[in-house]
Amino acid sequence: MIQYYFISLVIIILDQLTKYLTASNLDLGQTINLIPNVLSLTHVQNTGAAWSIFEGQMVFFYLVTILVVAFLIYLLHKEGKKSALLATAIAFMIGGALGNFIDRLFHQYVIDMIQVDFMSFPIFNIADIALTTGVILMLVAVLYDEYMMKGGEEG
Repeated sequence: MIQYYFISLVIIILDQLTKYLTASNLDLGQTINLIPNVLSLTHVQNTGAAWSIFEGQMVFFYLVTILVVAFLIYLLHKEGKKSALLATAIAFMIGGALGNFIDRLFHQYVIDMIQVDFMSFPIFNIADIALTTGVILMLVAVLYDEYMMKGGEEG
């Protein structure tokens, strides 16, 4: 189990490091083009979730994060032993949730910086990538487990 907590810790460190570097080197609202018309770094402060939903509802975010992380830790210990993929998915979600929780706790907002320029999409951070990756990995693990329970390939 310790390796999955290590994965979460690495995600938290990478997330907090990129947020620190963003806040230290970019003015609020400043954009640096990395790949023209594809990818930029833009320093923003998000008091909500994606697309700024639940903006300013810090108590809500604190409670939900604590409950979700507690459930994920329980799930990691209960189900994670059965599947390395599922355990990795849970580790990514724990790391992502705690990365954004740290921001909300200490700043009352989340620092976001990664901007895709070729479509309208919220600016995000490493914690958001980890959460999304964790959810996708969890879906793959659950679908694979379901597939294997049915006996693998049919017909």
